[in-house]
Amino acid sequence: MRDTKEDITLTSELAQPETSLETANFSGPYRLYKRRWFGVFALFTLEAVAGMSWPWFGPISNDVVRDFGFTLDEVNWLGNIIACVYLPTTFLIPIVVKRYGIRRACDIATVALIISAWVRYAGTARSLPKHGAYALIILGQFFSAIAQPVYQVLAPKYSEVWFDLRGRTTATMIMSIANPIGGALGQLISPAFTDTRKSILALGIISTAVTPAVFLVLEAPPTPPTYSGSRKSPSIHSLLRAVAGRKTSREAFMTRRERLDFVLLVTLFATLLAAINTFSVLTSQWLNPEGYSDDVSGLMGAALLLSGIVAAVASAPLFDRVFTHHLGATVKILCPIIGAGWLSLIWAVRPHNTAALFAVYVIIGIASVSLLPVGLELGCELTRNADGSSAVLWFFGNLLCVIFTLSQNALRESKSADPPQNMHRAIIFNGVWVFTTSVLIFFFSGKQARRELDEKMNERAVVSTELTAPS
Repeated sequence: MRDTKEDITLTSELAQPETSLETANFSGPYRLYKRRWFGVFALFTLEAVAGMSWPWFGPISNDVVRDFGFTLDEVNWLGNIIACVYLPTTFLIPIVVKRYGIRRACDIATVALIISAWVRYAGTARSLPKHGAYALIILGQFFSAIAQPVYQVLAPKYSEVWFDLRGRTTATMIMSIANPIGGALGQLISPAFTDTRKSILALGIISTAVTPAVFLVLEAPPTPPTYSGSRKSPSIHSLLRAVAGRKTSREAFMTRRERLDFVLLVTLFATLLAAINTFSVLTSQWLNPEGYSDDVSGLMGAALLLSGIVAAVASAPLFDRVFTHHLGATVKILCPIIGAGWLSLIWAVRPHNTAALFAVYVIIGIASVSLLPVGLELGCELTRNADGSSAVLWFFGNLLCVIFTLSQNALRESKSADPPQNMHRAIIFNGVWVFTTSVLIFFFSGKQARRELDEKMNERAVVSTELTAPS
């Protein structure tokens, strides 16, 4: 009972604009700047190119084995190294942003992107021994893994700093879908070259060509767009303490309901992200044993991704302007649909069922990718910590991707099975996990505390402006 009273008291204090915490920040009037879209374009472009490195070697893995003498496992680790470095880097980003700002964090990522491009290409020199070439190429991938999460984690923070209540979700959506788009482009571009060394050179040229875009990313507008945009996010340490229910600063405080909601959000976000990413990696391994060709399998993966991107582009402005207070309700509606879709694949992945599979993947894509910006924005709403909540969501999402991929590989049937090496047990694992997790959404509330505070401060700013305006 005492904890509940404390929650109510501290929440009340945070909601009162008269407190010293809030009056220390900008209290209006607020303003938007057209140059905010240049930053969105820059972060989208940089993240799309940074996202190419992860899947770049997948479509050309056999060619790389032939040209460089690497083993197939070594080639697979050119992608795995990015996942391994991604995880610790994610939690360092809020620390860098808090100390040096958004622009400096982007500068560091861009330098890492350039280094990755040319260290990787240096490994293609024909005079190098096999192990020397591999060391340089994997080192290039290491630096790419530093760049990629920076732009991804910063998307909600940039939206908060530069956009008002009628544009934040749209801006987050544009920057968030850059990574899957970049991954798709990487899979299309890398096999377009007959020589793998030229393919790696092309990635280096593309990576270098986009780096000037970082100059379009500015730290903050002269006048903030909202009250939240005027505040510095609490530290990642204070966020983790708040989620754990430990004593922390007042600005980082979360009520018991917000802590529960955030844990549920992280669980759902990580599960849905892992399901899609794992399917993207194992598409042909899921479907080829059931008689589907590589081309048809690829088209099913593309249908999931493209339908989701179209749905996200169409829905994000609606969340900003129409369904402004319904992010929680949207998650409650779409999560069970996604869970049912993945569960249905246990029976749908069978021979001669092409039309049904396309339909299921399109439904999953529409619901899942649409929820990507919604989930990131809800994290900001619950924690009032844009970069910290984004870091937590992406960390656990990518961690679960690794777990899903390893688990499903282990569940592959033997060559003597019928059909040989089928992934039916992996599909059951995936479907049951996602469906069971999706049921947790019925315990989710999703109060948009950040928006409520911004709306209250906006009203006060308008009233203040009217009172001080000359008659």
